[in-house]
Amino acid sequence: MAPLPDLTIRRIETVAIRVPLGRVYSGSHYRMTHRSTIITRVYTESGLVGEAYAGDEDAGLLEIKGIVDHEITPHLIGEDAFAVERLWQRARPATWNILRDRRLGLVACACADAAIWDVVGKALGMPLWRLWGGFRRTVGVITIGGYYHEDADIPGEVADLVAQGFAGMKFKIGGLTPEQDAERFLTARAAAPASFRIGVDANQGYTRAQAIEFCQRVAGSDLLWFEEPCIWENDRRDMRDVRAMGGVPVCAGQTEFSAAGCRDLMAAGAIDYCNFDSSWSGGPTEWRRAAGVAAVYGVAMAHHEEPQISSHLLASIPHGAYVEYFHPDRDPIWHNLITNRPPLRDGHITLSDEPGLGWHLDADYIAAHVVSE
Repeated sequence: MAPLPDLTIRRIETVAIRVPLGRVYSGSHYRMTHRSTIITRVYTESGLVGEAYAGDEDAGLLEIKGIVDHEITPHLIGEDAFAVERLWQRARPATWNILRDRRLGLVACACADAAIWDVVGKALGMPLWRLWGGFRRTVGVITIGGYYHEDADIPGEVADLVAQGFAGMKFKIGGLTPEQDAERFLTARAAAPASFRIGVDANQGYTRAQAIEFCQRVAGSDLLWFEEPCIWENDRRDMRDVRAMGGVPVCAGQTEFSAAGCRDLMAAGAIDYCNFDSSWSGGPTEWRRAAGVAAVYGVAMAHHEEPQISSHLLASIPHGAYVEYFHPDRDPIWHNLITNRPPLRDGHITLSDEPGLGWHLDADYIAAHVVSE
C-alpha cells in the first residue's frame, strides 16, 4: 500500500467574491440584491490543495474572510489535514466572541472545514459523497421560487421550472395573510403536474395561528413540507403544534447554530425534515453530527441551499432529502463559478468520481467578481 500524501498545512488562502443579482428577490421579511461567498484554499506539503466555497453572507463578507485569515489560519498551519476533528476543534474559538454575530465565526469555520475535507478526499482519491457514506450518487433537486414581485407570473414561473426538469420547488409565503398566500400557493399547485413536489417556506413569517390557518386552507394539496412556519420567539413549540394541528410535514434547522440545536428540534417533535446548513453552522463536520442524530430520531435530513456541499452530504446518507438550488438569476455563483456542474436530468443530478468535492472553479469568473479589502 502506497504511503498517504503529506497533508501538513503550510498555507491557507481566502478570496471573497460578490455578484449582483438581476433584480431584488423578496421573501416574507427580507430582500436579496447580491450573492456572495468565500473561496478557501488549503495548501499542503504534498502539493495537494483543498478548495471549496462556503456561505452566502453579503454584509459580513469581508469580516468572515478576516476571521479565517487572522483567527483560524494561525491555529491550522503546521497541522495534519487528515486530523479533521482536531482541526475543527482548533478553529472553534472563532465562534466564542460574544460581542460578534456568532454566525460570522461559524461560516468562517465552515470555510476551513469544507476545504480541509476536499483535500482529504483528494489525498484518498475518493469523492466526498463516497467517503462520507456512499449511499447513492444520484440525488433529487428542488428549486426555490414564488418570491414576492409586482410582476410575478406564478403559473408561468412554475411551468418554466417544470420544463427545466426540477423535481419540485419551495414556494415563498409568510409575507401576506394566510388567505392570500394560500391562494398564491394553490395557483402554483394547479400549474404543475402531480409529480412536481411543492413545499412552502414562510421564513419564520407567521404566528402559530396563522401557520395553522394556512395549513387548513391548503389541506389535500400534497404539500411537500412547511418550512420555518413560525416567528422565531417560540418557534420550537409552535412548529410542534403546526405539525400536529396542521397535519403537514414541517422543515426547519437552517437557523440553528449547532447539531445540538437540531437535536432539540427533534426531541421537541417539531420537525420531519432538518435542513441544517453546513455553511452557516461550522462546516460538513458539524452537519454530519446532526445527520447522525436525525437517523436516531427518524427525521430526514435536508440542507439549506449550498448545493456544492449539500449534494455530497445528502448523497452520502440513506435519510437525505432533496438538494436545493436556485434559478441562475438567483444564484449566479453555482451556475457560473463551477465549470463542471452536473446537468439536471429528470429531476436529479449525478455526482462524479472526481476526488474531494470534485468541482472545477472558473478563475476568470472569480477575478471578475473579487472583493478587495
